[in-house]
Amino acid sequence: MQLDFVTIDVFTNRQFGGNPLAVITNAQGLSTERMQAIAAEFNLAETTFVLPPKDLAHTAEVRIFTPKAEMPFAGHPNIGTAYVLARAGESYGRAISGDRLIFEEKAGLVFMDLIKEDGIVVATRLAAPQPLGIGEEVSVEIVAAACSLEPANIKVDVHRPCMASCGAGLLFAELTSRAALAAAVPRPEIFGRELPRERTVGIHLYVQAKEGSIDIQTRMFAPQHGIPEDPATGAANVALIGLLAHHRPEPDLTLSRTIGQGYEMGRPSILEASAEKKAGRVVATHIGGRCMSMMRGTIDII
Repeated sequence: MQLDFVTIDVFTNRQFGGNPLAVITNAQGLSTERMQAIAAEFNLAETTFVLPPKDLAHTAEVRIFTPKAEMPFAGHPNIGTAYVLARAGESYGRAISGDRLIFEEKAGLVFMDLIKEDGIVVATRLAAPQPLGIGEEVSVEIVAAACSLEPANIKVDVHRPCMASCGAGLLFAELTSRAALAAAVPRPEIFGRELPRERTVGIHLYVQAKEGSIDIQTRMFAPQHGIPEDPATGAANVALIGLLAHHRPEPDLTLSRTIGQGYEMGRPSILEASAEKKAGRVVATHIGGRCMSMMRGTIDII
């Protein structure tokens, strides 16, 4: 069996930036175990596997794997997979046209808008498959210990550290300064004891610090998923923009922010996030960004 793959850098306008992604474009017939093994072999934050859709009104079924586990939804894999399929112009012999793709995923349907320049797809944008959900609070002390910080580094006037999700649950904590964000280092033993994979994908730290065109800087740690640090996390940032909109006092609001991630890793990523709030409730969240093609090849499965 021969598989075709493409790798792209996601949430960047230059090669060797952003978050790398591998896309297996002809994954039909692979078992879940084999998909997980291939994702571990690539050892990127995520690898996607494109399958024919169950409903022909949709573009494809997409399954997403970290090196250690399958994800119900994730941002940069969707952004990159939509870019790859749109650039290819077809999937499993079916033509891809227009400006919207629809992916079937564990978390639900993911609607992808294509952004073109001179008729060529250069970026994509997704609508989160689930409404914003806000879950349990987690103590400042646990978050600080897991990220090698002091409790005083964590800002609690807007919200205490809490779980939130638009399809993939993470723990969110606002920090007091850009310096505190830069100083964070994940401690896997704390994650394993206090924040196991069944409880959260990882911790998403952020600071609202204007730097040029960037409004918010973030870092995401998910050692239990085999991701010590992620260069760009669409699922986290699409929930973050919803969380920020939720805590704003206005009952009706459209909130847009440019988010930077991966700068400490030398993989600068730029994510465009927006949320719509009506009658005091966040009703939609979106995340998008540019992509750059990198490699393509084949995998021979014996």
